[in-house]
Amino acid sequence: MLKKIAVLALPEMAPFEFGVLCEVFGIDRSDMGGPTFDFHIVAAEPGPIRTKLGFDLVIDKGLDEARDADLIAVPAFSVGTLDPRIIELLQQAEARGAWILSVCTGAFALAEAGILDGRRSTTHWMYTDRLTRNYPATTVDADVLFVEDRRVITGAGTAAGIDACLHLVRTELGAAAANVIARRMVVPPQRDGGQAQFIQAPIPERQSDSFAGVTEWMLANLAEDLPVDVLAAKALMSERTFARRFRAEMGATPAAWLNRQRLIRAQQLLERTDVGLEQIATESGFGSSAVMRHHFLKVLHTTPNAYRRTFSCTGEAVMAAG
Repeated sequence: MLKKIAVLALPEMAPFEFGVLCEVFGIDRSDMGGPTFDFHIVAAEPGPIRTKLGFDLVIDKGLDEARDADLIAVPAFSVGTLDPRIIELLQQAEARGAWILSVCTGAFALAEAGILDGRRSTTHWMYTDRLTRNYPATTVDADVLFVEDRRVITGAGTAAGIDACLHLVRTELGAAAANVIARRMVVPPQRDGGQAQFIQAPIPERQSDSFAGVTEWMLANLAEDLPVDVLAAKALMSERTFARRFRAEMGATPAAWLNRQRLIRAQQLLERTDVGLEQIATESGFGSSAVMRHHFLKVLHTTPNAYRRTFSCTGEAVMAAG
């Protein structure tokens, strides 16, 4: 269970990525039914830590506070020589089976410690070639928001760190916990897409009113068949224009976006209700438990029944075929 969190404060770290880790794991959200963690910020040398932007943060805890942490999180930093004590801490954390998570160039710290050897990984798209070149023992995926490989999570640049953190919360504590954090942070609980969308396409000044309306309508009608022609008509566009603009603005095709939202709805129903799998499949828009099971295996690498056993909040989960 994810309880104790230790965030490493590194010299020349990036304030935003450091702040992401503090925002996700360091705030008491029990008033909204969310998780509360035993949160610590640690440094190899307690005292002032100079950030990448030139101001200092004063850290009063040393690395001993992280020796039994369930998660050690590493922010982005200006890649350079790591304190050997940081490397030792990361290696010990891996050996005892703790979670390790990096944001952006924090992956280089994991790679320097040998944590990424034999694992898949990612980092900011500007540095994926450098990570591949300097650490050939890791397989770098340059087109994803984050990678999880055997309790090691590497996030891509900046805001993708939020996706990586929420993925870990969802994995350990369930979708409901991740949704509370996401709602408080005013971010999507789960995003589709990869870094390529940020490299190749400019960010729109704002999402069009037509897409805001149509996505709300899609979420309200997940149980219905929602072909592109129906969605395009709802948005007052041709099918081709709708498909092209939807992918450009939402980062996924309409079908892929719908599948992700249906999966999230099914997770919520599995966690919060005792209704059977066929009813959940119908209400979430999968149509049948067999189709829903296929999507769970493909995306979550588990079955709906196994997910319910792990994350049900109802005390007694009603098991159904599938």
